[in-house]
Amino acid sequence: MAFFRKNIGRGQQAVRIGIGVGVALLAYGFLNGWLALLVGVSSLSFALTGIVGYCPACAVAGVHDRSKP
Repeated sequence: MAFFRKNIGRGQQAVRIGIGVGVALLAYGFLNGWLALLVGVSSLSFALTGIVGYCPACAVAGVHDRSKP
């Protein structure tokens, strides 16, 4: 992602990855059908923002982490 500056710090990245993967696993374990797919994909996209370090919604809202990434 050479075009985007990171706008979330390392702590928030770790939390996003953990919550995203955890919710995806819970969705596939406890939900069925389209709901499991919808929740799983949504939570994995949340984890992806943690992996990349850039959140488009935070950028639009003007929220960014001022700590060093």
